[in-house]
Amino acid sequence: MVEIPDSLRSLFSAPIEERNGTYVVEVPSSEVDHEALSADETYRVAVLESPASTESSMQQGTQQSSSQETVSHTPSGPPVEEGEVRDVTIETVGDQGDGIAKVERGYVVIVSGAQPGDEPTIEIEQVQKNVAFASIVDSDPRTL
Repeated sequence: MVEIPDSLRSLFSAPIEERNGTYVVEVPSSEVDHEALSADETYRVAVLESPASTESSMQQGTQQSSSQETVSHTPSGPPVEEGEVRDVTIETVGDQGDGIAKVERGYVVIVSGAQPGDEPTIEIEQVQKNVAFASIVDSDPRTL
C-alpha cells in the first residue's frame, strides 16, 4: 500500500501555467469550498509525475465522483467510515501502484488494484485522519 502521511490535506491534479515570467499552479475552488485548504494559509507542495494518458481521466474523475451511500460526518473528521460502500473514480496511481480517489473535501482514498479512470464500487476498510484504505467490491463494468 501507499504510505500517506497524516499531514496530507489535499491531492488534486492541475496544469502548470506560465504567467508573466512565473509559473502558476491553480488550486481548484472545490479544495477551499470543502475546507481541504484555506485561502490565507501557506502549504508545502509535492509534485508527482502524471502520465499524459491519464490527464483526461483524472479531470473527468474529479467531476464524476459519486457516493452510493450517503453518510453524515462532522466537517472536521474524515468524510468516510469503516465498512462504508461507495462508488468512486480513480484519479491517479500512487508510488506503490495503488489507485487514488478523492471524495468530499479532497479526502484521499487508496484503492488496491485500481487504475486511473476506473469507477469501481469500494468498501472502506481503514480510516485515518487524512486518508482511508479501501478494497474493490464491484469492478468498473466498463473494464469487464
